[in-house]
Amino acid sequence: MGPFFCAVAGAVFVTSLVKSQRVLLFAQTKHPTLIPMKALCSLALPAFLFLTACGPDAPTEPNVLFILADDLGYHDLSVTGSDYYETPHLDALANAGIQFTSAYTTSRVCSPARASIMTGQYTARHGITDWIGAPTGEAWRKYGRHNKLLPPDYPHNLDTVHHTMAEAFGDAGYQTFFAGKWHLGDETSRPEDHGFAINKGGYSSGSPRGGYFSPWENPVLSNTTPGENLSMRLAQETTDFIAGIDRSKPFFAMLSFYAVHGPIQTTEEKWRKYRQKAVEQGVADSGFGMERRLPVRLHQDNPVYAGLVEQMDDAVGLVLNQLEALGLDENTIVVFTSDHGGVASGDAFSTSNAPLRGGKGYQWEGGLRVPLFLRYPRGIEATQQSKVPITGADIYPSLLSLAGIPATTRQLMDGRDLVANIDEGIAPDRPLFWHYPHYGNQGGDPSSVIRRDNYKLIHYHEDGKDELYDLYKDREERLNVAAQFPDLVSAMRTELLTWLESVGARFPEKDPIYDPVKAAGVAHFRRDTLKPRLELQRKNMLEDDYLPNADWWGSGK
Repeated sequence: MGPFFCAVAGAVFVTSLVKSQRVLLFAQTKHPTLIPMKALCSLALPAFLFLTACGPDAPTEPNVLFILADDLGYHDLSVTGSDYYETPHLDALANAGIQFTSAYTTSRVCSPARASIMTGQYTARHGITDWIGAPTGEAWRKYGRHNKLLPPDYPHNLDTVHHTMAEAFGDAGYQTFFAGKWHLGDETSRPEDHGFAINKGGYSSGSPRGGYFSPWENPVLSNTTPGENLSMRLAQETTDFIAGIDRSKPFFAMLSFYAVHGPIQTTEEKWRKYRQKAVEQGVADSGFGMERRLPVRLHQDNPVYAGLVEQMDDAVGLVLNQLEALGLDENTIVVFTSDHGGVASGDAFSTSNAPLRGGKGYQWEGGLRVPLFLRYPRGIEATQQSKVPITGADIYPSLLSLAGIPATTRQLMDGRDLVANIDEGIAPDRPLFWHYPHYGNQGGDPSSVIRRDNYKLIHYHEDGKDELYDLYKDREERLNVAAQFPDLVSAMRTELLTWLESVGARFPEKDPIYDPVKAAGVAHFRRDTLKPRLELQRKNMLEDDYLPNADWWGSGK
C-alpha cells in the first residue's frame, strides 16, 4: 500500500475514533452531544500508530462479521440477566462494544425478521409477514385451531428486486460468505441469489433437519464426522473462510446459527451440568402458567436448552478467537443479535423471557425484544450501553455507514443509519412499526404494533381493540393504560393504520365457518391436557436418570 493510500487510511481511522467518542456520548445520554474539537489532539498518537502499521496486505476498510442466533430470547444470556445460562464468549463481546438494551426484531417470527435484516425494510413493506411455509387462507383450517380469522397470503421467496445488505457489501469489493439458517425461499432464493458468493448450510428449511449432531439432513452442508455438532461446524466453516480470504480485500461474513431453534438437543455432559445447576438453584413446583392461548414457561430451568445455548456460545468463541489469532479483530466490526424473542410457548416451550411478557410469536416485549451487541475496536468504545430503541431494519444502513460505504440508492429502507444520527448529535425521532396478521404456532394474536417514545400500542385485528403500555414504567406489559389516554390511543392508531395502508399491508379476513364451540374445545385441551403434559415433561427432564434416547441424539456422549 502506497503513502497516499496510507494517508487516506489514517484519515478514515481518525474519523472512526471521533465517531467512537460520539458513540460513547450517545450511549451515555438521552440527548447526545459531539466531541469537543480540542479532544482531537488526543487522537494523534493512535492515528500515527495506525499509519506505521500500514502494510501491503492491509485493507483500509473494516471487515464485518454478522452473527445471528435463532429463537434466542433477550434474557437468554448471562450479560442480559440470566443466572442460569452460561455464555462467556457473548458476554465478553457485549462488554467489548455497545450493548443496545432496547433493541427489537422487526417480527416475532423468523422469516420476516430475516428479510428485514437483509433489506432494511419493515415486514409490511417487503411483504413476508409469516415464517415461510405457514399456511394461509382456508388452508389455515388444517391446523384445527378454529380461529376467528384466516391469515393473508405472503411471498414465499425473498424477491430479487431487493438490493440486499450482502449485495451492497459485494458492490463495495467485499468478499461475501454465508453459513447456517437462511429460510428465505426455495432453490431460486438461496444466499447465492442475494449477494453471498459462498453458502454453507443455507436453504429453505427453518429448522435443523436431522438435528444438531451429524448426520444432519442439509443439502448444502455435507456430513463428515459422525456426532459433529452443527453449531460448531458452522463456526468452523466461518473460520475456514476467514483464514483463506484474500487479505488485500475486506470480507462480509454472516454466521446464522440454526441454534437455538427446536428440536432442542445437547450432549449428556452439558445436560448434566445444567440439571445439577437447576437443582442447586431450586426447582419450582410449577413450571408453566397460561397465556391467552397457550401455556407459557415461567422459569429458566430447561437443562437441554441450556446446553444448546452454551454450545452456540462455544461456537461464537471459536470464530472470535480465530479473528484474534489472525490479527483481524481490531479491524473487524462484529454484530450479534437474534431474529426474535425466545420460545416460551409452542414449539419446544424452551425458555422463559421473564420479566418480559410472552415470547416468540407474541406481540409483547418477550417476542420482540432481542439482544444486540456491536463491537468495533477502531471505531467504538467498549463497555457502553444505549437505551435508544432500534430494530433489525437499522442494521443494514448502519453497517454500511460504519464501513464507510455510501448509502445505497438501489434499496428503499425503513431502517435508519444510527451512525449518521450520532454524527448529527441527535437520537432518532421516529415511530417503530410491526405487522403480523397471523396466529403462528406460539399463541400470539394477529395484530399490528407501533412504538413511539415510551408508549407502545397494540392493535388487534380480531376485534379492533387496542392495548397501550408505558414501557418506561411497565416493561412487563401488565397494565393496559388505553382507557386513561384515549387521545393518545386514537393518534397512535391512526398513525399505525395510515402507515400500513401506505405500504400496501395485507390483513386477515373473518372465517365464515368459525365455530366458537370448537374454539372453546381447543382452549380447554390446552389448559387441561397440554399444560399438565408439559409439567410432566419438565419434571422428567430434571430427573437424574433422564435419557432422551440411546445416544443423546447422536452426540455419542
